[in-house]
Amino acid sequence: METAGIICEYNPLHLGHIRHIEKTRAFLGGDCAIVCVMSGNYVQRGDFAVFNKHARAEAAVLCGADLVIELPTPYVLLSAEGFAAAGVFILDSLGICGHISFGSESGDVSALSAAANALATLEATEIMRDAMSQGVSYAAAQQKAADALLGEGSDVLRSPNNLLGIEYLKAIAYGKSSLKPMTIKRVGGEHDGDGGLSASHIRASLLDSVAAWELIPLPASTVYKEEIEAGRGPVSAESCDMAIMARLRAAVDLSMLPGVTEGLDRRLLKYAVSEPTVKRVLEGVKTKRYAMSRIRRLLMCACLGITSEDIKEPPPYIRVLAMNRVGMALLKDARETAKLPIITKPASVKTLHGRPAELFRKEAAATDFYVLAYKNEQFRSGGGEWRETPRIID
Repeated sequence: METAGIICEYNPLHLGHIRHIEKTRAFLGGDCAIVCVMSGNYVQRGDFAVFNKHARAEAAVLCGADLVIELPTPYVLLSAEGFAAAGVFILDSLGICGHISFGSESGDVSALSAAANALATLEATEIMRDAMSQGVSYAAAQQKAADALLGEGSDVLRSPNNLLGIEYLKAIAYGKSSLKPMTIKRVGGEHDGDGGLSASHIRASLLDSVAAWELIPLPASTVYKEEIEAGRGPVSAESCDMAIMARLRAAVDLSMLPGVTEGLDRRLLKYAVSEPTVKRVLEGVKTKRYAMSRIRRLLMCACLGITSEDIKEPPPYIRVLAMNRVGMALLKDARETAKLPIITKPASVKTLHGRPAELFRKEAAATDFYVLAYKNEQFRSGGGEWRETPRIID
């Protein structure tokens, strides 16, 4: 059986994600297993996930995934390059995936590969370094390099999912991965492939209590409605605004944040003291050079105590969040092929030492902070990371 990996957030899972899974299976002949590497309780845009990771993993399996693995929080809160590299590393380390499937506006792996190869050259690096030294943002500098090296072919960098796909391809090349890339063409710009609004619009509808349930597959909506009924969602960082502010103001030195450069740490501390809300802090720190998403990620890393040391090396373990019977068989195979320890029962972390154990403890602390955003105080107690086992879906 062919096995394809998908790196995802499913925040929340919607009809476009179903289309991606179905198209991936069809591309590989129908009889294909799907392994997802999914962000946990925090997402790459620097926010809390709208529902907790185990609920989102369960929804993913109910909607077509077979095995869901967690992408640890320190790697989620990186740029697209770091996010993609960590996801590819985990898929590769499992030793059971032959393919990686991702959505793109282009739908053309060759065009994306050409861009990835061009951006991996020394010439591209020099162009970007020169542009950034003049105050240009990373994204604009990368576009400038692509324009110089690819001409009209650089247009693929102007679409967000193309950009992420290029990062997956770069990660495969840098890591000398054997994963075979394939891409499913996204349709409709900001809309998903079935005419529904994007995940950001669906999140907004959930947070406004007017959820667009018709855009969410029924099995997933059932899980999400249970979370809402229990008072465990929907969640956003705004729910913990004062807690985040308290942690920021308690910070002394943020110079070790991942990717912090040119005084961003000092700006963050300055506005944390002078402004009354997270929104005002973000607005104060923002400049033309730095995207708001980057600042949000830095802020969340500061809040969670994540430093550059935490992401100096690739992820040190594989954490299982959910699976079905096919996924259980995949996991059995992975225990023979995986290059990293596989965690199903949290108690097994006690057998780990050094960096894997340290990272899991940091993940546990991040979860303890996340649950403070729940409406139902019954579920805000700490230690959940040490009790939760994978969701098994028959």
